[in-house]
Amino acid sequence: MSILNALMMLEEVRKAKECILSGGVLLYPTDTIWGIGCDATHPDAVQKVYAIKQRSDQKSMLVLMNGISMLSKYLDQIPDKAVEIINAAKKPTTIIYPGATNLAKNLVAEDGSVGVRITRDPFCRKLLEELGKPIVSTSANLSGDPAPSTYKAIDARICEGVDLVVDWRRDEDTLPAPSTILRIDNKGEILVIRP
Repeated sequence: MSILNALMMLEEVRKAKECILSGGVLLYPTDTIWGIGCDATHPDAVQKVYAIKQRSDQKSMLVLMNGISMLSKYLDQIPDKAVEIINAAKKPTTIIYPGATNLAKNLVAEDGSVGVRITRDPFCRKLLEELGKPIVSTSANLSGDPAPSTYKAIDARICEGVDLVVDWRRDEDTLPAPSTILRIDNKGEILVIRP
């Protein structure tokens, strides 16, 4: 990354951080597709995301974190197998864990589980580092519509509903791959939901 690009990214991180800390919702690029996000510990902000997506709050949303240290603050326990999977993953991998804690209650599934992806995306990692807490990451589409593969494919109602649209990587037209989704229990048993 050039120095100019790095400076541009840092400016976008600064704006995104301000938005999130004020309880706002942002539209931003991730290591998979464009996402709608907010402070994962702020119930009112989480509710705004459900409203923007026109989605029932009975459907939980996933959370981005930047490492095992952050993950340990939001789960009752991290199964050893999960650490192995995170360290070995070659592509973005979301793991659904039991025992979510310290997150907005309306973000956690009825069974107490939460989906978490440890992101490797530079923008997301820097934003998480600056915030010191996780952010929601749900696809930037209205409920029932297909997830957009690029920024240009995002419905205008999504763009109008958020408090900030991040400028970083808007021009990319590569098709991102969705993450692998696994469910893991405290015994380390794994269920593959999406390979």
